[in-house]
Amino acid sequence: MPAADLSSYGFMRFGTCSPELKVADITFNTEKIIEAAEAAIQNKCHFLLTPELSLTGYTCGDLFFQQSLLEQTRVAITRLADYTKDSNFTLVVGAPIAVDGLLYNCAVFISSGEITGIVPKTYLCNNNEYYEERWFSSEFDRKDDYIDFDGEQIPFGADLLFETLGKPGAIIGAEICEDLWTPVSPSSHMAAAGATILLNLSASNEYLSKTEYRTNLTMNQSAKCIAAYVYSSCGPGESSTDTVFSGHCMIHENGSMLTQTERFHFDTQIAYADIDISRLVNERLKNNSFGAPYSDRRYRILSIDIPEFIDSILMRSFARSPFVPSDEAQKAECCKEIFTIQSVALAKRMKHINAENVVIGISGGLDSTLALLVAVKTFEILGLDYKGIHAITMPGFGTSKRTKFNADQLMNLLAVSSRDIPINEAVEKHFKDIGHDSEIRDVVYENSQARYRTMVLMDIANQTDGLVVGTGDLSEIALGWSTFNGDHMSMYGVNSGIPKTLIRHVVEWCAHEEYEGEISSIILDICDTPISPELLPTDEEGFISQETEKEIGPYELHDFFLYYVVRCHFSPSKVHFIASLVFKGDYSEKNILRWLKLFYRRFFANQYKRSCIPDGVKVGTVALSPRADWRMPSDASPELWLSELNEIKCREY
Repeated sequence: MPAADLSSYGFMRFGTCSPELKVADITFNTEKIIEAAEAAIQNKCHFLLTPELSLTGYTCGDLFFQQSLLEQTRVAITRLADYTKDSNFTLVVGAPIAVDGLLYNCAVFISSGEITGIVPKTYLCNNNEYYEERWFSSEFDRKDDYIDFDGEQIPFGADLLFETLGKPGAIIGAEICEDLWTPVSPSSHMAAAGATILLNLSASNEYLSKTEYRTNLTMNQSAKCIAAYVYSSCGPGESSTDTVFSGHCMIHENGSMLTQTERFHFDTQIAYADIDISRLVNERLKNNSFGAPYSDRRYRILSIDIPEFIDSILMRSFARSPFVPSDEAQKAECCKEIFTIQSVALAKRMKHINAENVVIGISGGLDSTLALLVAVKTFEILGLDYKGIHAITMPGFGTSKRTKFNADQLMNLLAVSSRDIPINEAVEKHFKDIGHDSEIRDVVYENSQARYRTMVLMDIANQTDGLVVGTGDLSEIALGWSTFNGDHMSMYGVNSGIPKTLIRHVVEWCAHEEYEGEISSIILDICDTPISPELLPTDEEGFISQETEKEIGPYELHDFFLYYVVRCHFSPSKVHFIASLVFKGDYSEKNILRWLKLFYRRFFANQYKRSCIPDGVKVGTVALSPRADWRMPSDASPELWLSELNEIKCREY
């Protein structure tokens, strides 16, 4: 793929490494850090983070008091500064720095030939196998804001933040190891002050269960701070006199791990990731509680210059199906949770109105099947007779043999009340009443069927003192793929929070976990049936002639668009760029652009339908209820978004 301007999409590339190390051999360690930096630069990395006290080794003990060690550390820092002079690259190393008779454990920022700033550790670890207070002083002991370093006055203090020029929102803060493990971490204050990227130079040793704890701690800090958390820890080259280090390095972004190194390697380990700064900034904008905490800490902002980010490779992955977990065990747990949420939500509504009957239109398709299975589970929860579930088939002009058979079989096997009400004659009569030629297969032809079916369901609900359960899903709501006041309407929508790509997995989960035998087989066949509204006549053999995805595009694309447009608020060009990476080989950039334009047009044009959808349960992070997650004027113009898409020049390979 040709190189793209990744910085224009809000990405910055970070590396975190655990270099090969010899304790107290500063020359060796410096060489290994330079080798790691060379590799990072070759990979077009903007920043490289190294562990706590990476120049000397963390386990030097009383050697930290040796003047030769401290002097050689300063020489090494100067050498690293010279190394970065022509690279436009930022390196963060750990080093012991003596200032005014006190020794500090520091993070040294070296950028484009200069020592930009030095951050001392705030909280010293002094329990169990750690006794840092024997050697080091804390940020709380600091007296000056600057230190002399080879005749230069260098900003010094834990109140330093680093802003990258030309990259809005990219503000970097650093803390050191134990700082994170305190109840209120310095990085929390930094995030409240605007830092979107938090660095941690660490010396975290290994013992049973600590890796999982460390991973959860760093991941949760990134989520709590709505930030990227870049973590680097000492490797097994450290002394093993009393403990072992593994070189565990990680990069998290807002609660998700982007990358990590393998542990327990003596040679240098580096992990890279492209952090999405623009997404972090947007997530903070949406979260009012993030901006609420007040920090009395004031920070000095220092500038770092970084190059434009042009590359043909994006060092992070995006899920092809962002609503569907890739891990099978997680997916099964997700489906179970969704099915439970749906069932409990419907049970609550029925308890509230004292209903013992529900009415559902059954088509033999995915959505109505899931709604029916949810109803059965709900009646099980409430201890109600399944005969209170009134399942109605309403075959029309486009009903296929396969879907009708599956609908009838499923209703009978589940032992619910079922009725078959053909609608052809009634709709033909309606066409005559309004003067419509039934040979004209237009929107009137299709929508009349949908509205008639809804009327039937509503009237049966009146007959049975029941509740009409809606079957429409989140993808259809986003695209407006429903007839206004037809299948758009119900009394409670159990599927309204679930996108089409996930619906199929929930139904499959039900087939395997909730049922067996013939019921399971019927459900699985429904999963394999082409998606169709079945409003146009079948072919001569009675098979489906109208397939939804041929008309409006693949649901896997539309659900991808839905997630990154609504959940992440990505720009149209960024959505197209990422989709082109993820679906390369399956869809051309030109086709992706075509369907993305259609998505935006339909999404904007059909807000009026979303503005009056029935109540329905939210099950994930994307929902379109006008009462909860999504508020948008029905007459907003899509031109701003479409004009950006019109500027895209598609590449063909």
